Amino acid sequence: MAIIKPFKGIRPPKDLVEQVESRPYDVLDSDEARVEAGDNEKSLYHIIKPEINFPEGTSEYDPRVYESAAEQFAKFQKEGWLVQDEKEQYYIYAQTSCLPANNNQVKTQYGIVVGAYSGDYQTGVIKKHELTRADKEEDRMKHVRVNDANIEPVFFAYPDDEVLDALVARYAQGTPEYDFVAPIDGFRHQLWVISDDADIKVVTEQFAKMPALYIADGHHRSAAAALVGAEKAKQNPNHKGDEEYNYFMAVCFPASQLTILDYNRVIKDLNGLTPAEFLDKLSVNFVVEEKGSEEYRAKELHEFSLYLEGIWYSLKAKPGTFDENDPIGVLDVSISSKLILDEILGIKDLRRDKRIDFVGGLRGLGELKRRVDSGEMKTALALYPVTMQQIMDIADSGNIMPPKATWFEPKLRSGLVIHKLS
Repeated sequence: MAIIKPFKGIRPPKDLVEQVESRPYDVLDSDEARVEAGDNEKSLYHIIKPEINFPEGTSEYDPRVYESAAEQFAKFQKEGWLVQDEKEQYYIYAQTSCLPANNNQVKTQYGIVVGAYSGDYQTGVIKKHELTRADKEEDRMKHVRVNDANIEPVFFAYPDDEVLDALVARYAQGTPEYDFVAPIDGFRHQLWVISDDADIKVVTEQFAKMPALYIADGHHRSAAAALVGAEKAKQNPNHKGDEEYNYFMAVCFPASQLTILDYNRVIKDLNGLTPAEFLDKLSVNFVVEEKGSEEYRAKELHEFSLYLEGIWYSLKAKPGTFDENDPIGVLDVSISSKLILDEILGIKDLRRDKRIDFVGGLRGLGELKRRVDSGEMKTALALYPVTMQQIMDIADSGNIMPPKATWFEPKLRSGLVIHKLS
């Protein structure tokens, strides 16, 4: 069962939140962070992208950069730009977005900010669906160690719970602590504080009934937090198991509320084939239907949109080309990787092959068209989005999703709450 706890969040005063908050560290590069921070000394980028505190070209892995993160974190607290709450509590974080995947309908998802138990990650109660890289884990571990804090949250999903839904709905009718529309993404972000002891007890007890939590986004941060917690436990001769370092910060959303966008592919060449030969080879395993010059979005699982020489096509995988009983093989990312990218185009390693690039669904089909029409790419393949149920099924089975399969949107804003490990 899932173990969580409330914690004394470190967060900005209400009037400073929009100066402090930022996008997550891993959705922008150093140059972008430098531009977004500008001359704002209160920007969280000084902590989560601390290379911007040095001359351009400074490596983000320079030891001085990590030290600067800790110095900035201390400065933010000294200046009162970040202040620790006096009581252990939970927080409700709402994101309101307008996404192409929802036919541009306005949608709000409500998450609960908790201290997740590191031991649950080690035992598999917190389930993952992606592989992690040791170098990225070590980078995040250094950041957690030097700050003695989880500066940014990870993104979890949990099985829907009517009791928690009712509690969250009650708080959402009240005035939020924070309420702003973020620049760049244009999404609305709100935060409420759960400080009532009875409500805190309800949240803790409801999570304790859940057999599992699921990492939606933030696999490296989760791994790093759990590993640092284990380090601290080993270093503490008086370790009891209830210390704050045994927990890391997560925002947990009901699975049914989450939106996963398509994660699409653009390819540089046709592996020596003419467009006609390429379409002919596709017709072996797919029903190929020309859709014209207007953007065409796949409408169901096992259907793909192909853009080639100014024309959109529908590709529907024929029966028998995949195994319905294989939780990995049945995924559209697996079908397209095997039957199109590998067998026809000769692209076998999605992580390393330079002939392919990936475009998150938030940018729309227009971005695929632009990159092909510009001549940069030869063709584009748009996938139907993976479902949260598919991710949970794969995590439950102990399997791992293929690379470049999921794109969650909106992303969590950083700097609304921070979790101190001691």
